[in-house]
Amino acid sequence: MTLPGKIASVGAACAHILNIPDPVAKLMAARAVARAWRLGRLAHRFDAVMPDRPARPAAPELLPPNKMPKRGKIGSERSRIAMLHALAHIEFVAIDLAFDLIGRFGDQFPPDFTSEWMRVGADEAMHFALLDRRLRQLGSHYGALPAHDGLWEAAEETAGDALARLAIVPMVLEARALDITPATVERFEAAGDVQSGTMLRRIVTDEIRHVGAGTTWFVWATKRMGVESPKHYQMLVKRHFRGGVKPPFNDSARRQAGLTEEYYAALAT
Repeated sequence: MTLPGKIASVGAACAHILNIPDPVAKLMAARAVARAWRLGRLAHRFDAVMPDRPARPAAPELLPPNKMPKRGKIGSERSRIAMLHALAHIEFVAIDLAFDLIGRFGDQFPPDFTSEWMRVGADEAMHFALLDRRLRQLGSHYGALPAHDGLWEAAEETAGDALARLAIVPMVLEARALDITPATVERFEAAGDVQSGTMLRRIVTDEIRHVGAGTTWFVWATKRMGVESPKHYQMLVKRHFRGGVKPPFNDSARRQAGLTEEYYAALAT
């Protein structure tokens, strides 16, 4: 996929992705934008306003988290499809989160920030493609089940503060995925679905890098501000995150991402 000729800047390219409702078109655009940046075809210029909410397809139906149907145990194929669908929705929203982060806050950081989050956005597009393909192999597809909009609510909450966005999205929400995915993999494999388990292992390996990107740039920014990074993180989480930071924690994966216990131990509920 090639980008429209009028798109010449990072800001315009990011807004373009967010304004695409169709999932396949969005992931293709994400890949095209990341490639255009890598090849030097986009100016490091932020001349477009990011939408308050990204465009969304007609399906899935978006419900409040407390209205979502119960998935049940992963032993049945139906429950495994429901889990894979929920993960596909997370990855679909994560495409927008990565490019919104660049387009909304990239002018506060050096070009390496844009390069790193472009790679993250391309990863999220690949993850969504893997999950949707697996759903189709199981006789379903993305949009066949309802989904909740909690991830984008976190984006709205942190739309005015780059450090709050880094603290809440990669360093809380994506870090939580590091905690729970290994057990999810074990349940898929125990149910005989080794293919899905292998796919999820690949995704969680990438997510360690994504949490690491959030932590790296959070530390970079707090050093420039002259504030203590863990304490500033804790303040932002208390201010902007409604849920608790709950154990058990995958301390090993978090350490690989640079998110050490000094950040989250004091927040544990």
